[in-house]
Amino acid sequence: MSSCQTTLHVALPPDSRDRGYPIHIGTDLLNDADLLTSLIGDRPVMVVTNEIVAPLYLDALRRALGRDRPVTELLLPDGEQHKTLDSLATIMTAALRGHHERRSVFVALGGGVVGDMTGFAAACYQRGVDFLQVPTTLLAQVDSSVGGKTGVNHSLGKNMIGAFHQPLGVIIDINTLRSLPQREFAAGMAEVIKYGLIYDAPFFQWIIDAGDSLASRDPEALIYAIERSCAIKADVVSADEREGGVRAILNFGHTFGHAIEHVQGYGNWLHGEAVACGMLIAARISESKGNLETAAVAALEQLLQRFQLPVEAPPDMDVDSFLRAMSLDKKVAHGQIRYVLLSTLGRAVITSDVGRDDIEAAIGR
Repeated sequence: MSSCQTTLHVALPPDSRDRGYPIHIGTDLLNDADLLTSLIGDRPVMVVTNEIVAPLYLDALRRALGRDRPVTELLLPDGEQHKTLDSLATIMTAALRGHHERRSVFVALGGGVVGDMTGFAAACYQRGVDFLQVPTTLLAQVDSSVGGKTGVNHSLGKNMIGAFHQPLGVIIDINTLRSLPQREFAAGMAEVIKYGLIYDAPFFQWIIDAGDSLASRDPEALIYAIERSCAIKADVVSADEREGGVRAILNFGHTFGHAIEHVQGYGNWLHGEAVACGMLIAARISESKGNLETAAVAALEQLLQRFQLPVEAPPDMDVDSFLRAMSLDKKVAHGQIRYVLLSTLGRAVITSDVGRDDIEAAIGR
């Protein structure tokens, strides 16, 4: 039996076609057969993971699933550059060859790329099967595994092809963070920081105060950071499951960040690195409009540097580079780019009132 410290619940709108689900956060959860059974029963399973994660955690998951359960395992290449329709087809082929039916459960074991693709495959396979998120990176644990956004990238834009498909549940075993490379851990911290900026100013201050504990991956600090991040995202998703309104505030830093990823090539900048830089650009624009204090922008920049996250846009990207890439973003409405800015620390707003000069000043070129 595991030592699960906390469980949250994502409550979806009453008219949702899906239902709410639990987020289990703790240590040693990958070895908890009872927890897995409580979520998926005795149904057949299709495990999707990648070649980096499989040697670390697939055996533990396999043991927890039990010997009597039909299980198909698929190992994909690692990296954002493989988040494509071709990889989606590979998942579908494996499911068909494994004779999976609608009662099967797809299990995503890995980071955000694995989770997004597995969820999208589950949404499409036989017009929809259940899936379970088992995120193994900090970024996936606090962001992509919660909320039901699934999809793949296209050469013309990030996450342009996908579906909303909520998981059966999320199992977050913080023991998986022990093996996470420093750069990947830092990328996840960018999303943790985001939640404080857009929703909870005291949480942002807590992150600053707990910076050393978080950097050393202290379990108690990590569990609180993950729990609070997931709780904030659950609140937002519960109010707006399909991003018709307030859920767009979760894209703080992402409009600029996705542009960086697109121009630099997926995988060259990690998603969290691009978001970190995008958040600072958005914060500088918020400051220039008189909504955010200079001290808050400075605190954000120092915090990002504390985790070795980038604070300057790529040197080969000027205003035109950003505008071209952002014009392809799926959040464009009626030909206008929608930006998420801060009206104050802990409160985000959605606006199209950002001009070329604003961006030029924020990126310093």
